[in-house]
Amino acid sequence: MAVIAVFNQKGGVGKTTTTLNVAASLSLLERKPFVIDLDPQAHVSLALGVKHLPSNATSAAFFREQTPLDRLARRLSNELRLVPGHADLAKVDSMLASTPGIAGTLRKGLDAAKSWGDSPVLIDCAPALGVLSLNALCAADRVLIPVTADFLAMQGLSRLDLAIGVLENALKRRIERRVVLTRFDEGKALCREAQASLKERYGDALCETKISDDPALSESPAHGMDIFTYAADSPGAHDYRLLTMELLSKGFFA
Repeated sequence: MAVIAVFNQKGGVGKTTTTLNVAASLSLLERKPFVIDLDPQAHVSLALGVKHLPSNATSAAFFREQTPLDRLARRLSNELRLVPGHADLAKVDSMLASTPGIAGTLRKGLDAAKSWGDSPVLIDCAPALGVLSLNALCAADRVLIPVTADFLAMQGLSRLDLAIGVLENALKRRIERRVVLTRFDEGKALCREAQASLKERYGDALCETKISDDPALSESPAHGMDIFTYAADSPGAHDYRLLTMELLSKGFFA
């Protein structure tokens, strides 16, 4: 079971969009992925048309009541399996932050999810380094980091590097990461400069595939659809297919 945390402390960089559409692309390839929504905004759940669930049917119940992940996962029409998010996740940081060993809770839950087999797991993280994101990072084999070309997003990436480095020291293991540029416009000098800067800094850890600034990627969640269901021939769909194939070719989901 490969566990991938999709994370950036900066909001608005395409984190949920990337989780949604990489998972959907894996599903089209019959890889049977699971998505765990750990964002109190529950945006990836909403984008998949899952809403108005009681808290005890969501990932909040996993942390609060120790409900097994097996019982919380639901199969969707596009063959994704989702552990939905809920606003009650916002209470986890304040209620459980001082609990000894809390950061390892999700890892233990995944180890107990025997029926998930070798399916890849993508975790949509909250855009903050709190208990929920620490659980995702401690559980993850790898981290996929979406970033846009704007100044604040690039600065946030530097802070994220430092935070992951501290966590690696605590865990005594390397957390492999890949950075992917989103909302990319080849015609803008800012985007080209950001790509060159990231390539110099991250080398092969920067994905070759860039995600276009495609309006369809913003529109599809409002219809409860991934990009392949909503606009299969769009530039965004093309890019997420390529990104998924690139990550597969480099063993990111192995």
